[in-house]
Amino acid sequence: MTTQRLLLVWTAFVVLVGGSSRPAGADDADPHIPVEKYQLENGLEVLLHRDATVPLAYVSVWYHVASGDETPGKSGFAHLFEHMMFQGSQHVGEDRHFDVLRKIGASEINGSTNTDRTNYFEQVPSHQLETALWLESDRMGYLLPLLTEKSLANQRDVVRNERRQNLDNVPYGRDRIETARALYAEGHPYRHLVIGLHEDLAKASVEDVKAFFRKWYAPANATLLVAGDIDIAATKKLIDKWFGSFPRTDKPVRRPAAFTPVTATKRITITDDAFAKLRRVHYAWHSPKSLAPGDAELDVLASVLARSGTGRLYKILVHEKQWAQSVAAFQQSQDFSGIFHVQADLKPEADLAEVEKILDAEIERAIKDLVTERERKRVVTEVEASSVRSLETLVARGETLQMYNHTRGVPDSISYHLDLFRKTSAEGIRVAAGQYLQKRNRVEIITLPMAGKGVASQGVK
Repeated sequence: MTTQRLLLVWTAFVVLVGGSSRPAGADDADPHIPVEKYQLENGLEVLLHRDATVPLAYVSVWYHVASGDETPGKSGFAHLFEHMMFQGSQHVGEDRHFDVLRKIGASEINGSTNTDRTNYFEQVPSHQLETALWLESDRMGYLLPLLTEKSLANQRDVVRNERRQNLDNVPYGRDRIETARALYAEGHPYRHLVIGLHEDLAKASVEDVKAFFRKWYAPANATLLVAGDIDIAATKKLIDKWFGSFPRTDKPVRRPAAFTPVTATKRITITDDAFAKLRRVHYAWHSPKSLAPGDAELDVLASVLARSGTGRLYKILVHEKQWAQSVAAFQQSQDFSGIFHVQADLKPEADLAEVEKILDAEIERAIKDLVTERERKRVVTEVEASSVRSLETLVARGETLQMYNHTRGVPDSISYHLDLFRKTSAEGIRVAAGQYLQKRNRVEIITLPMAGKGVASQGVK
């Protein structure tokens, strides 16, 4: 989990499940959010959190499927299906989802897909909670009658255009593509980015998409969260009314996604990026999955290396030598495996070889020497303080509970996660760096601008 992501989304709130006592090991200074977790007979998980501060209700459904569950030849299906879920369901009608929500004063209406989960959410006035539950129920149970060739063709074109806009024709889009290709072999679900390949999207059929829905969009593979100004007992009755009658199905098994470690440095030079204005040096390594040993340690190291103002690479490349426009380092943790990134965008006068020497030296220093206690404590304190500030909205609190429930199966994991940072040590950070950040195990992507050479191909595969 990236430090940046933690600061923006995850919080230092302790979760109290079903009125039980505080989780073992919880810091008494951590704030507290009550949440109840239970399961319907059909397997649907439910999380309930009452907060009567404002008259709003937040409904969030997480389906535990994403691009990491796709099979070769069907990349992009999870994200494509996210779009299909807004096209209409049997009782709501065709393309009516947004209209219904707007008329009742909803906000924060959307869905998203990453490598590990797909979510759908809306925030409504609390007296309109039942409408939101009805909408989510209808597309969970009655989507297929309105899933047609016409609706599929419409959203297939939307998604392919989204790929052009957000990946193929943007600066450093090729960098992202080549990094994933270099780290993961053909057949691994992380090899292709969430958006998918043009050719896979183009050949997606109605039956393909329906099969994806039948396998993954079952109550037993979903978690429904309702948070806000709600009456717990009344909300349970509404949930049972709109979701309880769905038949029970088996929870689909996520196939293991083993990867082949990088055993020799892979260097790739991109010379045809027509959109990049600056050269970019990008190093990437396989790293621990989310919340696994070493995950927090590499998060701390990322901040030590590249934090604006105090980071080691920032001070050398941006402040002292002024060779880099920006530097970044982050631990991208995911369900199957993580990726540790180091990037530098170079000014025209910078010597590429000299910049690489500095990057190499600082990474080697992290492997051989201990970070200072001041550097480590700065990151831990920043994580704790920013975590408390980050949960000001009902949406953020709800998604935090969903995130931990997905990752660990236990929504009361925030103190657990913060303790991973609190318990880091200089020696633990050095060990993690030595285990994961060896030069022989890394991928190097060098992007060179191609200014004035026209528009890059829209058909990047």
